[in-house]
Order: sequence, then C-alpha cells, then structure tokens
Amino acid sequence: MAGSGRLVLFRAPTGTGRSALLEVAADLGAELGMRVLRAHASADSSGTSLSLVRQLLDPPPELGGPDDDTPDTPYHLGYPSRLWQLLCEHAAESPLLVAVDDAHLADRASRAWLTEGARRLTGMPVLMVVTERGQYDIAPSTPGLAYSLSPGAVRVHAVAPLSRPAAEELIRGALGADTSDAWVDGCVRAGAGNPLLLRALLDDLRAVFPVGAPDGGGAGPRLPERGTPQPPTPEPPTPEPRMPENCAELYPGAFVAAVSWWLESTGPGGTMVARALAELEEAAPRPYGEREEYGAPGGYGAPGPGDPAPGPGPDSDPGLDPDPDPGLGDGLGDFLSELTWADPHRVDGWLAAMIRLGLLRRAPGTGAPRFAHPLLRGAVLDGWPRSHRQALHLRAAELRRDRGDGVEAVAGHLLRTTPGATADGTPWVAKALLDAAAEAAGAGRTDAAVHYLRRALDEPMPHEQRAEVLTTLGELEFATRRSGGISRLTEALRLQERPRGRVLAAVTLGSALTERGRPHAALDVLRELGALDGEPVLARTVQAASAFFSDHDPEIRRAVYTRLRASAERSPERISPALRALVIRYESAAGLLSAESAVRRIRRELTAPEDPLLVPYLLGTAAAVAQWADAPDDAERLVRTGLTEHRLSTLHPAHRSLLDARVDIAAARGHYRWVLEETADRIRTPDDTPRTGASNFLAHRVIALVERGRPVEAERLVADVKVKDAHDSGELNRFLYARGFLRVATGDPAGALDDFRECGRRQLGRDVESPVVTPWRSAAAECHLLLGETREALALAEEERRYAAVWGTPRVRGRALRVLGAATGGRRGLELTAEAVGILRDTSLDVELVPALITHGLQLTAAGQPRRARPLLREAAAAAEQLGAVRLSGEAELALRASGARRGSTSLTGRGSLTASERRIAVLASEGRTNAEISELLHLARRTVETHLTSTYRKLRIRRRADLPAALNSDTEGPA
Repeated sequence: MAGSGRLVLFRAPTGTGRSALLEVAADLGAELGMRVLRAHASADSSGTSLSLVRQLLDPPPELGGPDDDTPDTPYHLGYPSRLWQLLCEHAAESPLLVAVDDAHLADRASRAWLTEGARRLTGMPVLMVVTERGQYDIAPSTPGLAYSLSPGAVRVHAVAPLSRPAAEELIRGALGADTSDAWVDGCVRAGAGNPLLLRALLDDLRAVFPVGAPDGGGAGPRLPERGTPQPPTPEPPTPEPRMPENCAELYPGAFVAAVSWWLESTGPGGTMVARALAELEEAAPRPYGEREEYGAPGGYGAPGPGDPAPGPGPDSDPGLDPDPDPGLGDGLGDFLSELTWADPHRVDGWLAAMIRLGLLRRAPGTGAPRFAHPLLRGAVLDGWPRSHRQALHLRAAELRRDRGDGVEAVAGHLLRTTPGATADGTPWVAKALLDAAAEAAGAGRTDAAVHYLRRALDEPMPHEQRAEVLTTLGELEFATRRSGGISRLTEALRLQERPRGRVLAAVTLGSALTERGRPHAALDVLRELGALDGEPVLARTVQAASAFFSDHDPEIRRAVYTRLRASAERSPERISPALRALVIRYESAAGLLSAESAVRRIRRELTAPEDPLLVPYLLGTAAAVAQWADAPDDAERLVRTGLTEHRLSTLHPAHRSLLDARVDIAAARGHYRWVLEETADRIRTPDDTPRTGASNFLAHRVIALVERGRPVEAERLVADVKVKDAHDSGELNRFLYARGFLRVATGDPAGALDDFRECGRRQLGRDVESPVVTPWRSAAAECHLLLGETREALALAEEERRYAAVWGTPRVRGRALRVLGAATGGRRGLELTAEAVGILRDTSLDVELVPALITHGLQLTAAGQPRRARPLLREAAAAAEQLGAVRLSGEAELALRASGARRGSTSLTGRGSLTASERRIAVLASEGRTNAEISELLHLARRTVETHLTSTYRKLRIRRRADLPAALNSDTEGPA
C-alpha cells in the first residue's frame, strides 16, 4: 500500500489449503481498502492464450484482443503490454491485491505475463498473491513462477501439512470435544495433515455417526458431556463404535471424492504408482481371518506430520504393522518403477515426498512405505477396475519370478489374477502355485497351501497331474476341516487312469472315509478297483490297506484277518512281509503268541525284501508289536524311519499307526509332559474347539493329565465325547479305558468299572484277548476291590495272569501279578506282589514299578511289617517324582504315612521335600497357569495356592515363578 509491490507465492501440495490462504489474504486486503482482482486458472482454459490475465483484468472490448496484436495495429504495443497498462491504470486509482489461484494450470502466455509483471512491481502499490501447486510427482512438473525470478521480486511460502494440534482441533470441533483419543488418532492418520482430506473425512463421519444418535446404534465417538444428569440406575455404557477402515462404510463418500481429486492432481504416473503401492499393500499376506490393526489400543498414536519421527529409523512408525512382504525390502521403489514403467529415481522421490506429507509412513523393521491408514489405501483403490488390478498382479508375479524371489511371493500375486490370463498358456503359473503349496505345507502353513492348490486347479494341466493336485488338496482340506476333502479325493480317483494311480487314490479316499467312521464305504472303494491281475504289489497294497481300515469295525476286522490268515497258511509265498506282519500283530493281540515269538518273526519280516509301496505298512505294524513287547528303542527306530524316510501323507493308513505308536512309546516310558505337548494340537479343530470323537491321542492325554495331577482338565475333555455317537473302533476302546482310569482317580470306581467292562466287551468282540493293548481286566479287578467285591476281582486277575503268562513280557506279567496279589491278600498276596516288584525292578518300566512298590508296601504294612515297607515306599515316591507323576507320588506319600513314617531327613529341601499338593500346584504353575486358574482347577482357595507356592519356592531354593520348570523337570522327562 506504500508503493513497494511484490509477488507472494504460496506453493503447496493438493489439498493443503493454499486456496484458503489466498481467500484470507484477499479478505485482508479488502479490509485495508485495497481493490482485489481475482482469477482462478483451470486446465480447461489452459489452451487459450492469456485467458487467465483476461479473467483477472476483464479488459473492455475497445482494448482489443490477442488476435489484434499485429504490426499493423495502431497500438503496436502488443496485447500483453496493453493488459499491463490496464493494470497500471487500476493501480493508479487504488492499491491493488491481485489474487491468482492455481497458477500452475494457467496458459503459458499468462504465466509469462505474471512472471514479467513480478519484475516490474517495484514502486507500484500492487501485491500479487499467487498460489501454485508444489508437489513431487512422478512426471516432472513445469518450472514454477519463481523459477526465473530473483529473490527480491518474489517471496515464496511453502505450505506444510497441518500440525497434529491443528488437526486435533479440527477433529474435536467437528466430532465433539469428548471424542476419544483412538478416533482422533485414526482421523489424523487418514487425513494425513491434509485439510481437504481431513474435512471430507469428518463430513463423512458426521453423516455415518451423527452426534447424539440414540440407542448407541448410530452413536458417534462422542462421549456424554460432563455434568449431564445421569439416571439413578444407568444402563451399561454402549461400546464405542470402531472407526471405519473400509471406504464402503463411509457415505456419502466425500472422502473418496477428495482422494480421487488428489490423485487426479498428481497426474497419470503418480496415480498409477499410488494405486500399485496400495494394491500391493492390500494384497499383502496376513494371517487368515486376522483384521488389520494400526497400532495398539488408543493407538493410531504415531506422530502426525511435522512431529518428530519415531524409531527405529527415519520416519518409521511403530503404529504400523511390520512390512508384510519383506522380500521386496529396500527394493520396493525399483519394483514399483518396473511394475508401472515409471522412472525409478522419480518413484523413490515420490515415496520420500509422500512420507514427508504424511500420506505414507514407514513400517517398523524394514522401513517399507505403507499408507498411513486403511481408509487412505481403500480410497486410492476405489473405482479402479478389477481387471486392472489383476493385470498388475500378473505383471508383479512375472517380475518377482524373474527376480528369483520365493515361490510363495510369486504365488501370492497369482492368487489375485484371472485364470489363463497369460499369453503363453500359463504353464509357469500352475508350477509356481504348486511349488508354493509344497513349501507352505512343509512349513505347516496348511491354509496357505490350500489356497495355492485351489487356484492351481483353475489352470490347465494334464489329467494325471490334476488328479495328484486334487489328492493333495483333499488331504489338506480333510486334515484341517474334518468334513472337507472327500469330494476332492473322489474326483481325483475318477481322473486316475493308470492302475498304480487308481490304487493310491483309492487308498487315500478309503482312509478319509474310515476316519469319518465309514469303513464299509472305504472297503467298497477298494473293491470297486476290481481284479488287479498282473499287479501283485498293487493287490497286496489293497490287502494291507483293507486290514488297516478293518480296525475300525469288529465284523470287518474278523472277516479280513480270517481271509488273510487263511491265505498265509495256504499260499505263504503269495503273502508279502507287510501282510505277514499284520497276521503277527493280529495273533499277538488275540493272545496266540508270546512276545519272544512275535518279535522274532517280526524281525525276520523286517529283513526280508519288500516293495517300497508296502514298507510303511510293515513299519507301522512292526512298531506296534515292538512296543507291546517292551522293546521301545526298536519301536522308536521303526517309527522314526517310517515318518522321516517315507514322507507319508496324513491320510496314508500307516501314518496314523506310526503316530499312535510314537505316543504309545512315550506313555509307556512315563513321559507325560511330552505326551501332553504332542497331543495338544491333535485333539483340536481349526476353530480351537475340542473334537467330539474318541481317539488314541485323546485317551493318552486324559491319562497323562490324571498322572500329572490335573483331573479337572481331563474331565472337561471326556465330557465332549459322545460314546453313543462314536463309531466302534479300537480307538473308542482306548478312550473307554482312559475314562475309566480318570473315574477311578476322581473317586468313582463304579463308573470306572462300567467303562472297563465295556472296553473289554468291545475288545473281545474284535478278537483282542491279550492285555497288551488295554489291560482292562486288571483295571476292572482293582475297581471290584475298591467296591469290596473280592471274588469278582480274583476271577478277572487270574484271567489276566493267564494271558500275561502267554505274552510273557515284564510289563504285563508284573501288572497282572500286582493286581492278583492285591486281590489275593495274605501271605500268598505278599509273595505275588513281591514277585511283581522283582520282575519290574530290573527294567526301565517305572510306570509299572511304582504301583507295584506301593501295593507291596501297603501289604507289608497291613501284615505288621512297616519297617520293610518304608524303603519300598520311599523308592516308589522317588521314582514317581522322577516321572513327574503327581498322582502316584501322592499315593506313595499316603502309603508312607500309613506305614508310620515320613519322607525322612531328605524332606527338608529339594524336589523330594514337596508334598503332593505342593507338587501338583507347582506343576501347574510351571506350565504357565495363573494362581486364579490353579485355584479353579483344583477347587482350592486362592490364598491356599499362594501359601503352597511360597513353601515350594523355599524348598526348591528359587525366587521366581520362571525358575519352576527347571527345578521340577527331571532328566528322564525327555521326548520319546
């Protein structure tokens, strides 16, 4: 106004508020008495020469036009000069404020006029206030107005994004002063310090969550105002609604429109790179079913634009998830440039600029750029055709394949492509998906493998390969969902044309049907294969699989093994080692063989030549017999060979047999902790609900829980099993035995007796007479003794001893003699229990030795010989402690007290000093249970639990709960 004219230039990215600043400047000039001339450039008028200047000055008609600017005109000064003269005339009348918005869209002549005018403003009462977009784009922008001006002629102001306090002020002003920090943080992220985006977002949020909406259904983030009268009995507070993370939840869509405008301003190159980055992030692998979280509770709380950058690296944001695809790493910029055919240097610059503006933030760890909020990412992708996104992923997959990235990284992109989209017939697509499925399955990521295989089936491939893929997919689906997979396996069998493929597919399908309790259907599938003339190995494979399937039905089992034994007697040369081993296992369980004879014959079969198809059946059968024969080392070696060297699928009939043998070995050795760890995942379905079917794993878990002093957990497991609905299999028998074992431990001998007798009835119906599988007679005899029914106990114990004498191993003989001695009583009973102790003491069978020692010690005490009993009972207590068997340890302690002795001088400190209650509580605490959980499990007061733990710490000479596992776990408690 004093005559010192100048050009003031506001440079800012799209939506940062430069137009608003221009309006404020214009209003201020008008208040000061300046004449304000306004003009707004647009892309539509950029093709007309001097259109912006003419809009600004509105020249009269007599001034002429650009077309009149020729040497023949009377003015000869040229049209731009006449326009400048007009500006000077206006300035002579009043100080001027020339407000020009979006000068970067102006035509070239207008920009030249403004630049030249800025040089001539000195001494004139003219202030030019011009806004210009200033942002790093993929396509280099034309030089700005200040590019050719001296610093004295122009003052440039770079408009920064809103600070966090300013953004919070806008948010709380729109949504309410009591808006929660979580909502404020979310809005700050989604708005990225950009007033255009932030205001559009707030408009949408007010529409979706109107302030003060009743019933909480449309309740916004605003909390009740302070001082509001409350009803006498207030209703429970309505949970605060979650801030939207999906643009579909925002209506009427002002935020999406604002982001679209921002993208349009960046140009086609910037739009493509932004969408490519958003799509890569959208498609990034996350755990299936897991919703994306941006920060901790309350925590979109990363610093806003302009705030100090958090660790671990420059501009990295701990509120973001780590980089979901670390395979790209620092090469993300180069990858984006290849993906979008953009200049890699411009892409790197664009990423850095977007991070500075707050639209992108760095993920912790790798520092990879990611959109600051899912709403931003979703708005960038909104309206982008699905076909374009699929094409992007196909190119990404090709690039990553050529770069040598991991097969799962390539397959992750292929999952989002259209089948058959490549021009070369897609042979590499199917291969990449299958390779990724194999890698994921090998790493235990079954869900990912299933997704890859399903997508691979959409690609063209030969029938035999499709059948193999269907088989693998069916196995994985069956293993994870129990009700799925059978249809896939059926289709795979239909596609198989060669005999070998048909047999293997039929065996896999039959195994799945058997697992579902349909052994008849499984055998029907095998019978439908027809005669396998000229294929003796395949015929034997069908026989072996039939024998395994028959274990799930008593009638089928008897018929299958009758034919198998008849064939072995009639034509032994036609029976392979695997089939002969099955006959040996049957006769062992039927009480027809001794352990010595069975092992000798099994070893002979193991050394005989056998076809690779039948070797797994031989190993699974031999492992079971070796375990029954008290040869755990041999059994363990066979299991290890079968599981590691033959790569059996989960639906191979021998696979489950080998797993059962492995857990049988661990249980026989008393490795209860290992049993609990091994069976934890095998009795859970994918949704973490207990399976309702009985199984060998469940039976062992129940027994291990009882032995470890956790009967309440065991009761919860057995409560989920409906025996009436379970199919009649050997595994159901094992479950009935385990449930009876639990009932005895919890003081219900009558209920236990029912379970043991039902277990025996079912075993006898399957021709299983020997106690090598489940010693139900001994267990039932002990129940009869608890109920005072000595005669019935004696009958069962005598029968058990006869079968034990046939089999002849220390385990079954020692157990049978112990129970028979307890039932007999008197001097003869002492002799029998002493014999049991003698048989078991020189073995590593502490699981059977401890009960024998306790029984013999109790009989000595009852016979008036407590001094002879005490050493035996102390030995039992020590052995039980080594096993970690809380139940047996408690029984040994009670027996010691009955003998009139305590644990002696060694009971002051160390593991041996713990009482049964202390040991039980310490075991639970060492496994991660809280005091409250232990209190609930054992039905004790919480104060009692705390007192016992305090005493335990003192005796074990430890100070922390974390030291309990090391102090309690014995060296013998290792993996089987």
